[in-house]
Amino acid sequence: MHLVDEILCKLETADNITKNQLENKLVAQGSAVVPELVTKLQSVRGVKRGVVAMTLIRIGEASVEYLRKAASDNKDFEWVAKYLISEIQAA
Repeated sequence: MHLVDEILCKLETADNITKNQLENKLVAQGSAVVPELVTKLQSVRGVKRGVVAMTLIRIGEASVEYLRKAASDNKDFEWVAKYLISEIQAA
């Protein structure tokens, strides 16, 4: 199983401490996981969605081009992408 899928799977039953550790593990992967996270963000819900969004914000500028592309490809996702980009660029 791929690392991102493995981490997202573990989030389903994670307490807050574990959730933070899993998020940190994703952030540590850096820009390498950004394309996959942007794809996942368009389909996951709940805790998973929040962790994926925070991870993209924490990874920062490397996320922006992928979020822009996803927004242009998926109009339903556009507002989410714009919000995350504004959070990244405000930091």
